[in-house]
Amino acid sequence: RASWWTESIGRDGIITCMYRAPMMQTNLLRGALKRHALGASARLGGSSCTALRIGRSRGCSGRNLSSVVAVRDDDDGTAAAATAAAVAHVRAAVNGVVKKRGPSLVGKSTKEWQQTSFPSVEDEEIKKNYLNQIHSDEEEHASPTHLKYTGGQSMPLTSKLKIVEPGEDAPRGIWPVYRILDEDGCFRCPSNDGYVDPEMEATTPITASPSEEIMSRSNDDDEENENHSLSRLRVILSSKYPFHSSQVEDTNLLQPSSTPYADTAHDNTLLRAQRQMIRLRQMDSIMQNAQRQGRISFYMTCRGEEAIHIGSAAALRPQDVILAQYREHGLMMWRGFTLDQFTNQCFSNDLDLGRGRQMPIHYGSRALNYHTISSPLGTQIPQATGVAYKMKLDAAAAAANGDSNHDPGIAICYFGDGCASTTDFHAGLNFAATLKAPVIFFCRNNGYAISTSVEDQYAGDGIVCRAQGYGMAGLRVDGNDIFAVNAAVREARQYCLTHNAPILIEAMTYRQGHHSTSDDSSRYRCPKEVHSHSTSTDPVKRLNAFLERHEWLSAEETAKVRDEERMAVLQAMEAAERRPLPQLETLFTDVYESMPRHLQRQEQQLHDHLAKYSDKY
Repeated sequence: RASWWTESIGRDGIITCMYRAPMMQTNLLRGALKRHALGASARLGGSSCTALRIGRSRGCSGRNLSSVVAVRDDDDGTAAAATAAAVAHVRAAVNGVVKKRGPSLVGKSTKEWQQTSFPSVEDEEIKKNYLNQIHSDEEEHASPTHLKYTGGQSMPLTSKLKIVEPGEDAPRGIWPVYRILDEDGCFRCPSNDGYVDPEMEATTPITASPSEEIMSRSNDDDEENENHSLSRLRVILSSKYPFHSSQVEDTNLLQPSSTPYADTAHDNTLLRAQRQMIRLRQMDSIMQNAQRQGRISFYMTCRGEEAIHIGSAAALRPQDVILAQYREHGLMMWRGFTLDQFTNQCFSNDLDLGRGRQMPIHYGSRALNYHTISSPLGTQIPQATGVAYKMKLDAAAAAANGDSNHDPGIAICYFGDGCASTTDFHAGLNFAATLKAPVIFFCRNNGYAISTSVEDQYAGDGIVCRAQGYGMAGLRVDGNDIFAVNAAVREARQYCLTHNAPILIEAMTYRQGHHSTSDDSSRYRCPKEVHSHSTSTDPVKRLNAFLERHEWLSAEETAKVRDEERMAVLQAMEAAERRPLPQLETLFTDVYESMPRHLQRQEQQLHDHLAKYSDKY
């Protein structure tokens, strides 16, 4: 056995290599051993020499957690074949990384490392730097315990996704907010949770070592770009944040598409999510300016709420029917609605799917299972219950007929906190609960119903606490965390299908922009409040911080994406603006299969009027 490694680590029979290199992971160390070791030790996975990966034994977050590769001599001393040449090569490679990036954890507590005896001055220096980095990293990143919400309300954060089902006790005090990704781009540490479920506290470990099955996938990566490898990123995240390893493996955002996405020409789901969030923001900014210039009549932005759109859209299936309000256009974008289609609708030209008969941003697409937006608040909520109930009946009929190919879906209904004060909210949720309709009611609580803050809307604990009154499940999530939103909707969807029942999700977010172009939010909220939220809780900045922390994208590369999307929006807008208006005849079509007589008379009256006053039109 290699004495240097055994003595420095203090575990008999294990050769351990410490490093901090997110993009290299196990391949660097395994490759070094394969090139220099002899005989069975080169197999790394054979019966006598086993490759392992060991996680940290305490804590679960921060940059001070990294992977460990070990080669264990099981019985016959074959690991000794990795002689001085192999050990020296690996040690040199490790030390080179350590000097460049700093040391990392190897499955030991700080106390164990402090008690470790190192054989050389160089190794003692590595240990000293390592311990210093632990303390500095812990000071740099400490997961917040509470979320500060509009009106100064403080809500406890939780790292544990738990759907509160009908009949269960409500959370003690204020309902917790589920979160995975903190503002600085780190996955949060559950030891800092502001809310701890007593049942889960007794059964859920704070940390868990990733399984060897998960760890072995780092070598099974067949994606073209190794620097943007989703499977390798999953391995890194599962190793760094073992508490979140199940969510890492299950999230759609970290799984490549089976085919390249049409709008990005690659299969990387995470990078597409980031680009679409940036695209949404660029489109909102440019189209709002276009309205200010008088080029379109109306617009509404979703600035600050992009994670809700993309995170939830990625968790849905194509057969799931979306009934949205007027601030969820990112869901259509994720399903394939193009910039040309968005701008055609806003300019009401001849290619507008609605043929110019709706206000701008009132999108709809039968092909994408996205119901056309309606301006009056709350109308989509009881409609969503009806859609879900029909889907439930279809699923039951398919099962009765032995149709094994039927893939059931759900309905999902989006609305704001102000919409929860309408009578349609009560009717829709009550019907859904009594009819056991598989529908997700998704409330994006952004702090304001136009000019009315949440302080003036309700005295209770937000919206989600109403779920138990209707006899349905409930869940509260951080709407600025794309990973948490994705996990919440994914689990809620499964709950709907498993229980044939509805669920209410409340996503806590913040509306950074005006309610619409007809609104001036500076008249009812302080600009400092907007600046504070846009600086500290912005979902795009949070995802960018995550990508930069894991060296996927630099700030310069993100700026390049932003410039590309800005130009794409400008080109689409200019093309839409040049197109002709819809034909006048389309004003009377698409309501009835054949035009009734009263519409025929109205059409004739319109043509007569235009002929009489041709100089006016």
